[in-house]
This record gives sequence, structure tokens and C-alpha cells, in this order.
Amino acid sequence: MNKFRRFPRRRSPSIRSDETIDYRNTSLLRRFVSEQGRILPRRMNRLTSKQQRSVAIAIKRARILALLPFSNNEN
Repeated sequence: MNKFRRFPRRRSPSIRSDETIDYRNTSLLRRFVSEQGRILPRRMNRLTSKQQRSVAIAIKRARILALLPFSNNEN
């Protein structure tokens, strides 16, 4: 018996070569935000540390400019 559990892996969001990380690209940034409105960690995003920093900065800028919500409070 295998001592490591196998969990089904979700398709993690990643950045294609033709996509640029920008605060105006909300369709890209929504892939890196959870349903609660939190920025997903790097191990779930499968990003490099440089990409993760630029995604986090872009999400924060988009939130300040009201392009993305700070949280999702729908019940």
C-alpha cells in the first residue's frame, strides 16, 4: 500500500506567454483570487516568485481602483 495519499489535482491557473500581468487585465487577475476574495498562494498558482509578486501588486492596484472587489460577501 502506498504511504502517500493521492489527491485529485485541480487545474491550476498559470500565465501564458502572450498574457501580460497588468492591473487592467481583470480576467487574468480573477484566476488568481479565491471565491472569498483572497489572493491564492504561489504553490496553488504554480507561478514563480517574481510572477507571484507582480500578480499580487496588480490585484492590489485593481482593488484600489475598484476593478476587483476586496471581498465576496454574497450569501
